[in-house]
Amino acid sequence: MQVKEIMTTEIETCGPETTVQQVASKMMELDVGSIPVTEDGNLRGIITDRDLVIRGIASQFSLETPINRILSSSFVTGTPDMDVEEAANIMAQEQVRRLPIIEDNKVVGIVALGDVAVDEEDPEDSEEALEEISKPAEPDK
Repeated sequence: MQVKEIMTTEIETCGPETTVQQVASKMMELDVGSIPVTEDGNLRGIITDRDLVIRGIASQFSLETPINRILSSSFVTGTPDMDVEEAANIMAQEQVRRLPIIEDNKVVGIVALGDVAVDEEDPEDSEEALEEISKPAEPDK
């Protein structure tokens, strides 16, 4: 099965100049934990509720701070035609719960941890995928 068959295609995005307060409010309104950040239609990153807390509030940034000041510069993406198993492997390896799906440099969807788990035909495979993605990151040595 391909990612395009399970991805969510109606996604909200925000721009890099969106403030911490605005993106937090948007997350609350949409009941989501992350929002892709785009500029001129191109993906610049993904802002998560964890980013807001750890990089924003805990670092004492103002609620009026643009999210590009706290946005992680590294992120991973997938493509609509990749296999769901490949997407699950990327998510497990990178320890991410949401994978933006890109086509022609534009965000066309997002695959969440739950989407990947629901797709698995074998319940044991589904459980294994969830465990790998949810495994705590190894501390840096």
